[in-house]
Amino acid sequence: MPVQSVLLALPGRGKERFARIYWRGVAWIMGLKLKVIGQIAPQRPVLFAANHWSWLDIVALGAVLPACFIAKSEVGQWPGISLIARLGRTIFVSRGRDTVAREQQEIQNRLAAGDNILLFPEGTSSDGNRVLPFAAAFFALAFSGIAPTVQPVTIVYDELEGLPVRRGDRANIAWFGDMDLAPHAGQLLRRRNLRATIWLDAPIPPGTYTTRKGLSTALQSRIEANAAALRQGRTPDLAE
Repeated sequence: MPVQSVLLALPGRGKERFARIYWRGVAWIMGLKLKVIGQIAPQRPVLFAANHWSWLDIVALGAVLPACFIAKSEVGQWPGISLIARLGRTIFVSRGRDTVAREQQEIQNRLAAGDNILLFPEGTSSDGNRVLPFAAAFFALAFSGIAPTVQPVTIVYDELEGLPVRRGDRANIAWFGDMDLAPHAGQLLRRRNLRATIWLDAPIPPGTYTTRKGLSTALQSRIEANAAALRQGRTPDLAE
């Protein structure tokens, strides 16, 4: 925390690189292994769109992607977690009428500064056996004044204690519905050697889609197919 606090006050990408180092350390402590397929889009800014299983996604994706998270405003009030999120430059949104303009401007400022943004277009976490419908409204960011490259990201927890994750295991790994965080984390952390496979699909250049709905539908279809392949132990085909 002291190191990141200093880096936040300095110019450059040091704060971004250190955040990834931090999350890699957290993953190592937890026994969370990471397998990455594909390459991060070289252009900036990038809007990463990922499916969402669990609070574990923050650790796994934070260790891999050079990006700021978008989180619901309630996260900014959680003891301890709020401080870590702020040090990681998380953008908190409530999507309320009285705050939407300010929140959109903050995101625009981040993109203008060359920061990458990571969002979960499902709007909530799933049980791990499916990808929930995407909300097209999230992709207004892709049609803003600073149009970013969009990169689909698929995360699947596919190995647990050296064995393939089964359908019944996924509901125990996932954090969804009205689950309490502390009991879920305590139960999961007692099990070692969980692996997350992260598939970085081909980037989508600005202007490829002309509507939020078209982009949202294409991303959901691609991520659904990738997630299904990874759950079956297959490597998805690289999209053109």
